[in-house]
Amino acid sequence: MGKNRLEAFSDGVLAIIITIMVLELKVPHGADLAALNPLLPVFLSYVLSFVYLAIYWNNHHHMLHATQRVTGAILWANLHLLFWLSLFPFVTGWMGENHFASAPMALYGVVLLMAAVAYFVLQHAIIASQGVESLLAKAVGRDLKGKLSPVLYGTAILAAFFEPWIAGSIYVLVALMWLVPDRRIERVLG
Repeated sequence: MGKNRLEAFSDGVLAIIITIMVLELKVPHGADLAALNPLLPVFLSYVLSFVYLAIYWNNHHHMLHATQRVTGAILWANLHLLFWLSLFPFVTGWMGENHFASAPMALYGVVLLMAAVAYFVLQHAIIASQGVESLLAKAVGRDLKGKLSPVLYGTAILAAFFEPWIAGSIYVLVALMWLVPDRRIERVLG
């Protein structure tokens, strides 16, 4: 199977996930700026999740460019990733509606952690299929950000039960860490 179908399917699923998230944003009742205040947590959680989805889309796109062929294991690993990403609208909405309370913040971290694990599984399924000398294997290298992110998510999940703002700060930190485009694959391909 060619990688184009996998990429097109994944792009479609991510577009639907973002659409579901934006449809959860409700119009405020009132015409002044003060009417936006109660919606601020919902909007901030949407922005954070949108950034995370954009990061996954960008890195997924680059990863597939370094992929030569798609196997059954890669298809299932990709679906595993899309499953966890599809939970973003739920945890985003719960977190925002409850003003970043402990349990929603912790569950948000669990979904982030599982999406990171699923991305790692997909990456390794591709490398296993294409070999340790493949473009992706060369590009990934030691993958320090990929190894640090799950540790930070785990820390944030625990922190959510004591100080939810610390968990939120860690989620923002990890997003900022990945916001700068990962150019490793571009360098190997270019």
